Amino acid sequence: MPTATDWNNFALPGKLSAGTDEVGRGPLAGDVVAAAVILHPDKPIDGLNDSKKLSEKKRLACVLQIQEKALCFSIGRASVAEIDTLNILQASLLAMHRAVAALSLQPEFVYVDGNFCPQWAYPSQAIVRGDSLVASIAAASILAKVTRDQEMCELDKQYPGYGFARHKGYPTAYHLAALNSLGVSPVHRRSFAPVAKLLPACSAI
Repeated sequence: MPTATDWNNFALPGKLSAGTDEVGRGPLAGDVVAAAVILHPDKPIDGLNDSKKLSEKKRLACVLQIQEKALCFSIGRASVAEIDTLNILQASLLAMHRAVAALSLQPEFVYVDGNFCPQWAYPSQAIVRGDSLVASIAAASILAKVTRDQEMCELDKQYPGYGFARHKGYPTAYHLAALNSLGVSPVHRRSFAPVAKLLPACSAI
């Protein structure tokens, strides 16, 4: 787990900096969800780390701290229709753009997880594995992950049988078997190959 010193390697003294990250590039269903966070410099988040390295319990505990301690945070998204129209990379960048734009305090600098920054006016830097290196990106990754997981659990109630609550839309064997059995739902991404190959043979629910 990164230490306070590790996080400080990306601190910008005197500047209001945000971190943004998205969750949900790989799933076959559901929106891609992004979060943006501006952390309070004097209120560190205990247990902060890349969301993929934390248990669900630890992610939830971090979200409570983020909501309590951060200067501000926000959620952005790109819909299934936007993913199919734009492609998943551009939809992910759009979701992060929307998350940063929705912050109640506008940042002077933005750290972005990954290889690319959205097309925007913010001074920014893309950082590969940023969720393990930059505290505000780690916080954004956790907030986005918890938000999207909760939304997939709600979709599981609306579209039972696909197992959205258990696999969160990822192409597991269970999900692929359900797709073949039940057909394509309105929340499936039609541009993704495992879904696209079923479209000629079935009508949407």
